[in-house]
Amino acid sequence: MSGTLSLDLLKQEVAAGRIDTVVVAMTDMVGQLVGKRFHAAHFLDSAHEETHGCNYLLANDIDMEPVPGYEAANWSKGYGDFVLKPDLATLRPIPWLPGTALVQADVLDHHDHGPIPHSPRAILKNQVARVETMNMRAFFASELEFYLFDESYESIHAKAYRDPKPTGYYIQDYHVFQTTKEEPVMRAVRNGLHAAGIPVECSKGEWGPGQEEINVRYADALTMADRHVVIKNAVKEIANAQGKAVTFMAKWRYDLAGSSSHVHSSLWNADEQRPLFADTQGEHGMSALMRHYLAGQLAYAADITFFLAPFINSYKRFQVSTFAPTRAIWSVDNRTAGFRLCGAHSPAIRVECRIGGADLNPYLAFAALLAAGLAGIEQKLEPGPAFVGDAYRDEKLREIPGTLREATANLRGSKMLRAAFGDSVIDHYVHAAEWEQLEYDRRVTDWELKRGFERA
Repeated sequence: MSGTLSLDLLKQEVAAGRIDTVVVAMTDMVGQLVGKRFHAAHFLDSAHEETHGCNYLLANDIDMEPVPGYEAANWSKGYGDFVLKPDLATLRPIPWLPGTALVQADVLDHHDHGPIPHSPRAILKNQVARVETMNMRAFFASELEFYLFDESYESIHAKAYRDPKPTGYYIQDYHVFQTTKEEPVMRAVRNGLHAAGIPVECSKGEWGPGQEEINVRYADALTMADRHVVIKNAVKEIANAQGKAVTFMAKWRYDLAGSSSHVHSSLWNADEQRPLFADTQGEHGMSALMRHYLAGQLAYAADITFFLAPFINSYKRFQVSTFAPTRAIWSVDNRTAGFRLCGAHSPAIRVECRIGGADLNPYLAFAALLAAGLAGIEQKLEPGPAFVGDAYRDEKLREIPGTLREATANLRGSKMLRAAFGDSVIDHYVHAAEWEQLEYDRRVTDWELKRGFERA
């Protein structure tokens, strides 16, 4: 069995004894799959219609701590339920787990069954709907980087996450021999995802020791976001089954390359299924629509940075000469820029946003990039000339926000995002950003302790 499942096919697999467990999962604010495991018989009996979860799942932090101060869910409101509504179009086998299928769920209000507005999947669906009203479809692809370790999560935790051992010990970008050593995990990842209906293109070594990248075929924005969260969870589960660990932290060690999630996007005509970014007469093969879309992402790069870099750690990736961008400018096939034009003079022409780290939530990142691009189209913005040269060294160029504080301030004040997402949604995520900052500010780090314990 390979690919996605229909409900009828699931019934056949359950009757044959090949599937006995169905995971129903939503995506939380930080991009994790959270949900329940159902006996397949009960899922087919009733849970395929809906189940329930505590609404604190969209009002907590990465430690599952109920965060005070959210309007949508709090102690005074009793942390009630919301509905998890399985989207059966996402039903798929999970071949790396015995007898298991997974379906992803929308999050609905417990009383009126309307979408929860601050749910990441709902936020993206709203932006996709905006695109569809313009008779277009948005296509995305996200490349995921991560580090693989020759230790289990348990052993790394037991030594307080100090000096985990990567699978490699030298730079392995495109390196075939070193990645051969990692093939037991990576082959299982490629084959497992393929069998789960996610079309894998390739994996490759990346710039850090033990660092890998996985690439899958582009899809419509919602499908790609759904696949993205499954891919991250799959990589962790498959590595864990082999006694290994992985991290998708944007910067797990200050002296090694960070891990990114470069996001490619383009708009197509909904009726004729033809790319709208391509124009053989345009500069670099860009259509006017593409120029406006790109210009919107440039103009609002600071507004949307939080949705591309959501943690304190995310900003430690933005370092000069590390292939992580520091400038919100565009270029043609230049990896020092925040935005890169790929596929120039071809039907595959697209915008690559290089700002996002591997720690981003794809629903929020894609939604923010779409909102900025659509604003550029509506305002007929122009991107200016492509930058040529080393963007790291030109101090006159517009910078990407360098700290979570700066990104939060830009998010709070973004009229564009408030118009696109709604005030309540932006206020919800501003609160999440402020909590992340507070949690960091009040902690004593290992660096501070080593530096000041004796000498301060």
